[in-house]
Amino acid sequence: MADQRVVIVTGGGSGIGEATARLLRASGHQVIVSGRRPEPLHRLAEQTGAVAHPSDTTDPDAVQALVDAAVSRFGRLDGLVVNAGIGRPGAVGDLSVEDWEAVMRTNLTGPFLLLRAALPHLLESPAGSVVAVASVSALRNGLGNAAYATSKAALLQLCRSLAVDYGRRGLRANVVCPSWVRTEMADRPMTRLADRAGLDGVEAAYQEATRLSPAGRAGEPHEVAEAISWLLSPAASLVNGAVLTVDGGMTALDPGTVAFDFRVEPRHDGGPAAPGGRSS
Repeated sequence: MADQRVVIVTGGGSGIGEATARLLRASGHQVIVSGRRPEPLHRLAEQTGAVAHPSDTTDPDAVQALVDAAVSRFGRLDGLVVNAGIGRPGAVGDLSVEDWEAVMRTNLTGPFLLLRAALPHLLESPAGSVVAVASVSALRNGLGNAAYATSKAALLQLCRSLAVDYGRRGLRANVVCPSWVRTEMADRPMTRLADRAGLDGVEAAYQEATRLSPAGRAGEPHEVAEAISWLLSPAASLVNGAVLTVDGGMTALDPGTVAFDFRVEPRHDGGPAAPGGRSS
């Protein structure tokens, strides 16, 4: 196909990364999926024809090998979906140095290493494009979410730096900010919420967490994948440095108006449900 692109997707073994890889492959693009767990990557490759390349994006040598493998196989690199991420719950006074550094290494330094390795090839592409998966936590904070929110806010500005520094050379870099999306990563804090609040399982926790959302529900990975695919495409040719919320209207809501429509009762259950990761 005339507009076929070669795209690396990190964190591609599950959730938003997997959904994005599937959508891109279904649209005829070449996709290299990366992640730390080989099994889901190889399963996805068998099902879709994507190329599985297990790697740890916090390792500079592994990152360079990932980019080199994509270029060696397909001769170029046109797009990058920066999706790998982790969360560690805790307020500033509660986080260990080890947890803070782990989140920053995965959510911020890893993307920097990958972008630096991929940049020469993206600049050679006639339509080089980067999409980073951040979170509404980059824009709004919550209880016990200091490391994750800080890392995602920094990731947002890292991608905007790409747009500013390299936009005149044809590179576009944009960010999607999902709210709660049904993924393995989000299931973990939902399990904690269900346990602490006495809710009947993960499904009830998702319903509780999105009760105030204008959409009234959690998102699905394919809904975020559609936004990512559009931002990668020529249809978004003038979109650069943008932040697209894919959150069902959650960030449009003024919390100060909630009391007029809902009775809000604080829980005294030993702490917040530890949002440590919403999406990817």
